[in-house]
Amino acid sequence: MTELAVDYRLPVFRMRDALKGVGIREIVTKAEALERAGKKVIHLEIGRPDYDSPACAKTAATMALEKGEVHYTDTAGTPALRRAIADAWKRGMGMDVDPDREVIVTVGSIEALATALLTLLEPGDEVIVPTPFFPAYSAQIALASGVLREAPCRFENGFRIDSADLEAAITPRTRLILLNTPNNPSGAVMEREELEGVAALAHKHGLLVVSDECYEKFLYDGQHVSIASLPGMRERTVVLSSASKTFSMTGWRVGWMIVPPEVKPYAAKCHQHLATCASSFAQAGVAEALRSADADVKRMIEGYRERRDFLAARLRDRFELHMPQGAFYLFPRVSALTKRLGLDAPGLATWLLDQAGVATVPGDVFHAQGEFLRMAYCRPLEELAEAADRIEVALKKNGMS
Repeated sequence: MTELAVDYRLPVFRMRDALKGVGIREIVTKAEALERAGKKVIHLEIGRPDYDSPACAKTAATMALEKGEVHYTDTAGTPALRRAIADAWKRGMGMDVDPDREVIVTVGSIEALATALLTLLEPGDEVIVPTPFFPAYSAQIALASGVLREAPCRFENGFRIDSADLEAAITPRTRLILLNTPNNPSGAVMEREELEGVAALAHKHGLLVVSDECYEKFLYDGQHVSIASLPGMRERTVVLSSASKTFSMTGWRVGWMIVPPEVKPYAAKCHQHLATCASSFAQAGVAEALRSADADVKRMIEGYRERRDFLAARLRDRFELHMPQGAFYLFPRVSALTKRLGLDAPGLATWLLDQAGVATVPGDVFHAQGEFLRMAYCRPLEELAEAADRIEVALKKNGMS
């Protein structure tokens, strides 16, 4: 009997672009391979806070373990954490949130995003995302059988969202707009006026909004505004956030969604079948961080401000850049430099890694309109100084005096 060959039919349509191009993880892998070969690498490629998690959170998680809190929790999260999230939203936004009807605790914000898109999208529905954006967005839209439509934000106006560009991307198949403020990778922060423009389009075209606010505490000036706080937007908006960046708890894998009450039963069921629940003792730690770690967050933000100012000052003569208002990334335009070196942005990122031992991420990864590099300054000042020195030495060796 003839045996049929195995046909995996890969990639299936939801994964058709999964292995295309170079992503952040591929850059990390190459950098780590160079380190194993004995080369020192300065890691500016990955947005991972270098501070320790708050001591109060670690103590609370340890106590939860000692008390035997090692089992499943309510699918939507422990009552204590949901209440802590609602209280934090009240303090920060001045808005009341019902912890039972509007909050779902997830396994990080990436699972919150997956849950939101799987819950809200029909196959073929379009999602408008302002560029540049975190690459998980396009992957998650594809996994939810949605269609990505990009709306460009340009370097020349500080990566601000232009309502005309946003509206030009809307078609009869558009279902929702996916926002991220403060933005990864540009560091741009949406002002109330911009959010009002997006809200007006949502009302005009009957659209939903998913708002990724994971960097909500990472503002160097002003105050974070959630689009959900604008008139008539609460019922149109799903807000995503997490403990990862705010409290330097990336490995704890705890995020959350604030959803309209009508959405929660469906989103909670979707989350249940993706992840069951977030870690029980991690939830205890995050609840305590939300209650008690404001001083830790303030200290981290001031540390990042110092690093931002330092690295921007060191690189400004070589790169075109806007001072980021939030998050912890520089996103300089490098087209003048790539032209002189005869490279594109991915080539420049490879060149910097090979020649200077500095790992960065090309803007192509973030669907940037032009040639950019993302540099995460969540590293100690001495490492940032060494990175700037190495870049300068490598450029001078190649005739860039």
